[in-house]
Amino acid sequence: MGVRTREPGDIAKRIAQRARLASPTGRNDGWRRETFTLARGDAREKAREWFELYPKAAYMTEIEFWRELEDGRIEFTIRRLPSAD
Repeated sequence: MGVRTREPGDIAKRIAQRARLASPTGRNDGWRRETFTLARGDAREKAREWFELYPKAAYMTEIEFWRELEDGRIEFTIRRLPSAD
């Protein structure tokens, strides 16, 4: 195994990449977030699916943000903890 020299710029890029992957907003606050834009019925179904897959008691799952768009679709962000530790 060879020793790989790392420049400060390389390390900074890697840290920034990890932060972007951890959260769409770039915040590394430990939450997993996913944003959806769906028809009203499909939005309800997707939210139920998430709450069944990631129960609130174990993952602290919640609808973090939602709004109704002009065309009647619902845009919403669900957040949860990555594990039930």
